[in-house]
Amino acid sequence: MEKLNPFEVTQRQLDECARILKLDPDVHAILRVPARELHVSLPVRMDDGSIKVFQGFRVQYNDVKGPTKGGIRFHPDETIDTVRALAAWMTWKCALLDLPLGGAKGGVICNPKEMSQSELERLSRAYIQAIYQFIGQDKDIPAPDVYTNPQIMAWMMDEYSKIAGKNQFGVITGKPLSVGGSAGRGDATARGGVYTIREAAKECGIDVKKATVAVQGYGNAGYYAAYLTKSLLGCKVVAVSDSKGGIFSKEGLVPEAVREHKANTTSVINFPNTKSISNEELLELEVDILIPAALENVITKNNAPNIKAKILAELSNGPTTPEADDILYKNGVHVIPDFLCNAGGVTVSYFEMVQNFYMYYWDEKEVHERLDKKMTFAYHSVLNTSKKYNINMRQAAYVTAVRRVVEAMVLRGWVRGRLYADS
Repeated sequence: MEKLNPFEVTQRQLDECARILKLDPDVHAILRVPARELHVSLPVRMDDGSIKVFQGFRVQYNDVKGPTKGGIRFHPDETIDTVRALAAWMTWKCALLDLPLGGAKGGVICNPKEMSQSELERLSRAYIQAIYQFIGQDKDIPAPDVYTNPQIMAWMMDEYSKIAGKNQFGVITGKPLSVGGSAGRGDATARGGVYTIREAAKECGIDVKKATVAVQGYGNAGYYAAYLTKSLLGCKVVAVSDSKGGIFSKEGLVPEAVREHKANTTSVINFPNTKSISNEELLELEVDILIPAALENVITKNNAPNIKAKILAELSNGPTTPEADDILYKNGVHVIPDFLCNAGGVTVSYFEMVQNFYMYYWDEKEVHERLDKKMTFAYHSVLNTSKKYNINMRQAAYVTAVRRVVEAMVLRGWVRGRLYADS
């Protein structure tokens, strides 16, 4: 896998957007960097009695449209540049979905797979103690991300509430239902992506009931992507993979059975009656819909010419490099860019915030209907911009989102004078 700095990739994507929009250089300069970032050291007592100090981050990229919003990652390879990139993408994602929110992201360098539940709880509470003054339901609202989950969010919300001296359910989203979570949050990222795949299939003239699907990554988002493309759209899922490798079946897979196999064996590999394939081979399969749902920079200038899928639905963040984007566009691959495709998670997190404020909760059917409406409108906004400017879908997503952020900056007086360089 090509090693690239994810924040540099993000900046290059923004630079291209600024060129298309002929954005004023002063406005462009502000948008290239985070508004603020916090680095913290987290001493945590481990189960053996020793103290281990973890490094954590919180980046608030831009809050012109409202309080910032973004997940928290627990990962051994976490870096500040990854967190910066994800905070930037969250800014554009919230603007693209027209949510009254800015973008943020958090992370802690740790390996949750090597930690007990007690150690994870102490780490979660330590993180909130360190960033308490910088978050709040009218400042910055964290959520789960890689290797964090509803239980971790519940601990974090409880720690914040203890410090505040009152219940503050709205400070964290992605919580369990019994402590202010929202129905429909579990599969929201994948479900939102599947709604955009449905619309993209119409645009590309693909009959979803005859379409084949490959999913790289079989965590929460990847599993639900496989399950929902099959159950909602009627697609045939022929290949899935995780970090240890992949499986292929021309006859199609049953996503629930593969998930059960992974739960029992820790991987999808060696699932009965399937052919073993590598993650690299999965990306180059001859399928109608390819869904990267793992980590960044898996589609590069080296393998982009070999991508045979008609639709590339980016459920993970940053799976495609800028050089690969150009190749895919020239080859006619319809890309649903990451901060559109995977925006279902933050959208339902926003719904959770609204319900926390109301203290009135919607049923799952209402959440799904509201999510479908938001995702469908956002997809067609990007598609129309792509056609208007004759640019690829990622560039169109940036143009749509950045325009909204810049407009808010001008209206609030953050920048003055020219909005665009040629105005």
